[in-house]
Amino acid sequence: MNIRIIRHAVLAVAVVLTVQASGQDVLAAQAPMDRQMAKIDSVVLDRLLKIEDYEYPAQDLYPEWSNEYAHKYTNVVIPDSLLIDLTGFCMPTENTKITDIFGYRPRRRRMHYGLDVKVQRGDTIRAAFDGKVRYVSYQRRGYGNYVVIRHPNGLETLYAHLTKKMVDENEVVKAGDPIGLGGNTGRSTGTHLHFETRLLGKALNPALFFDFPNQDVTGDTYLYTKPKKKVYDPSDPDTYYKVRSGDSLGRIAARKGTTVKNLCKLNGITTKTILRPGQVLRLY
Repeated sequence: MNIRIIRHAVLAVAVVLTVQASGQDVLAAQAPMDRQMAKIDSVVLDRLLKIEDYEYPAQDLYPEWSNEYAHKYTNVVIPDSLLIDLTGFCMPTENTKITDIFGYRPRRRRMHYGLDVKVQRGDTIRAAFDGKVRYVSYQRRGYGNYVVIRHPNGLETLYAHLTKKMVDENEVVKAGDPIGLGGNTGRSTGTHLHFETRLLGKALNPALFFDFPNQDVTGDTYLYTKPKKKVYDPSDPDTYYKVRSGDSLGRIAARKGTTVKNLCKLNGITTKTILRPGQVLRLY
């Protein structure tokens, strides 16, 4: 039977029992039994909700469940704030050395959406929280072998450059379950784990949640608050532009209502810089 139907049925029974328990005196003798039944129904409902969290993690937050993409969501509304539960966690790796942080890389002129943690080839990589594997794939010029897991707390975590993937799509995992082995696949210059944390496709700094040097989370909960002013986000077409084949600084400036001089100043380049397809330029 559909879990939602069962859930509503149990809730309905609980309401009826509550009404009965607070009813007229003629039902007083029935009250102890009603309270016991309500307690049992509460336990059943709690179990159903836990099952639902495993089968449909964060279903009230995400518009869909798809095995077709890593983190490209459309028509989503990120809440102004969300309290994210960080209890029941497991560090993805026992290694503590951070080799690259989250943020814009001026030298490479592109965004780094996660943390890089030094691992050895074959090191066990584990699920950070309970959840369900949504996407497993290989990207030759990007993530290499990688896994995406959605969690009931609303986060999705991504584990990249794996030597081996050890889970399948739609598989339910517990925090600490092995999901892959450390490696150097894809666009990688050394063996490491590239670890991302995302909310509705939006990349958030993993350091907000995970303290790798101390092998701990930053707290029992984290309150996400939507930024009120623009921050670096290459997916924002009003502030950043992804270079396409055939683009030039002059053409981009004219199309976006800015100047070549401004583009050069903001991006640390010159008029003689050769643009590469896929390169991200700051516009304003």
